[in-house]
Amino acid sequence: MEQKTGYKKEQETISERYKDIINLPHHRSAKRPGMKIEDRAAQFSPFAALTGYDAVVKETARLTESRIELDECEREGIFLVLSRIEEKLERENAEPVNICVTYFKPDEKKEGGAYLTLEGSVKKLDKHNHRLIFHEIEENEMMEIPMEDIVELTLLEK
Repeated sequence: MEQKTGYKKEQETISERYKDIINLPHHRSAKRPGMKIEDRAAQFSPFAALTGYDAVVKETARLTESRIELDECEREGIFLVLSRIEEKLERENAEPVNICVTYFKPDEKKEGGAYLTLEGSVKKLDKHNHRLIFHEIEENEMMEIPMEDIVELTLLEK
């Protein structure tokens, strides 16, 4: 007679123990609908033990630029253009003045920021709060740029 190995012997004993239920059909509830395959698969999706880690890595990798310090000559040039804008706004019965401005926008989350360029029409020059106020750039949204953030300013002729 042939000697059975440990694995085969164990399989036979398991089969013997459960032979009364092993070939029964899979139970389906009459009261509850079956789970969709997509939802069933979601049970086995990977578990993120470090929630938010990916967002932190992306934020750290995001580059920002440092603020450029303008020299006296560059600041003087911007001041002259601001003076011309003010004159035009007063002289032309507060009609908007078209300009192109490059300014520094500080980053909200980390040190540094980005340089943005905007073409638009200035509605008002707010000397008290040191801001350029534009006509609506986006729907129902006024745009204001702090004068100290301006690095380049050009008047656009009509």
